Amino acid sequence: MEGPKIILLVSGKRKSGKDYICERVKSLIGEDKCSIIRISAPLKRLYAQQHNLDLKELMSDTPYKEKYRLDMINWSDEVRKENPGYFCKAACDEALTKPVWIISDVRRKTDISWFRETYADKIKTVRISAEDGVRRSRGWQYTEGVDDVASECNLDDFIDWDIQIINDNEVEGKNAVERVVSYIELFLHGV
Repeated sequence: MEGPKIILLVSGKRKSGKDYICERVKSLIGEDKCSIIRISAPLKRLYAQQHNLDLKELMSDTPYKEKYRLDMINWSDEVRKENPGYFCKAACDEALTKPVWIISDVRRKTDISWFRETYADKIKTVRISAEDGVRRSRGWQYTEGVDDVASECNLDDFIDWDIQIINDNEVEGKNAVERVVSYIELFLHGV
């Protein structure tokens, strides 16, 4: 089977709605055509193995994950110093081959560089934004050492987005999903 035809690199701050939008897009494109790939999956798996932690809890949106978030960020930064694309490659190696890949948690310029170097013209970038007040209403709380480090801020000055989305309310979220789905359909059909 040939590789993906389009790879969406999705970025956004914590609680901006990345997972929601990615899941909705996948459901509309279809399970048979679309995979959501998380760079954080192999990162969390390796971190859990090395630190004897509960992987299921690390993969969830719980206080357990938040307890280890800062150390996990620092640990992954050390791995990235040796090999900036390590977790990107690991996530892709584990992915099912489908026409559409959505990388739902792109956080660094090195992530985008690795994907562009590896998959070239298949890459499209998406930035999802939400106001801080909206993010707080979704459960976000500013955390020093998490919200002010590279894993959260490295793409703040990146400007080469193919699609930029504001996701401050239900209507904007719905419109964002429709816009991304239309974009994918156009790309898949060679328009």
